[in-house]
Amino acid sequence: MSAKPCILVVDDEPETLELVSLHLRQAGFEVLTAEDGAAALEKARARLPQLIVLDLMLPETDGLEVCKRLRRDPATAGIPILMLTARATEVDRVLGLELGADDYVTKPFSPRELVLRVRKLLERKGPGEPAEVLQFEDLVIDVPAHQVTVAGQVVHLTATEFKLLATLAQRRGRVQSREQLLRDVWDYAPTVDSRTVDTHMRRLREKLGPAAHHLETVRGVGYRFAP
Repeated sequence: MSAKPCILVVDDEPETLELVSLHLRQAGFEVLTAEDGAAALEKARARLPQLIVLDLMLPETDGLEVCKRLRRDPATAGIPILMLTARATEVDRVLGLELGADDYVTKPFSPRELVLRVRKLLERKGPGEPAEVLQFEDLVIDVPAHQVTVAGQVVHLTATEFKLLATLAQRRGRVQSREQLLRDVWDYAPTVDSRTVDTHMRRLREKLGPAAHHLETVRGVGYRFAP
């Protein structure tokens, strides 16, 4: 098996598929491709790539449905998903993030920026976090294993959701502004829309269920983890 990180690129436009694949291969990645939603789901489950670049406007099964199905399957729930699409409205972007996308790039796009976004997403999932296990009542955050459990049940988080939760928990008791979280979790400049943080927090609370009370909103400022 190749030691290179494997990226699955899903797009029904041959030119876009070729362009993205070329730049990712030049950046040192192994690339798989799919031109429709059914093929994307089949290849994702068979290979379990390190990241998926997913177009929204696909024939038959669209990208939003593919994203939803990937997030429901425990085997693929943690794979980072970068949505690449011509649908640039705020509604589309928010819906994509709510369904589990980790990042959202609109067409036309810069191939160099796309490769940078891919690297950033893989860094969130990769090594480098403090080697510790954090426990707060029934909530256990195993940082080295990248695993979260609530009352002994595994909670399937995306790479971004996990980093957001771990960052807040490691800074427990201290208020983190949306701008600070964008810099530390998303590696974005503060000019990026802070509603990205709110969307991920809402989804994270839903997944944590009874442990969601640890995530407090500090109105007008940001969020705080309450031990």
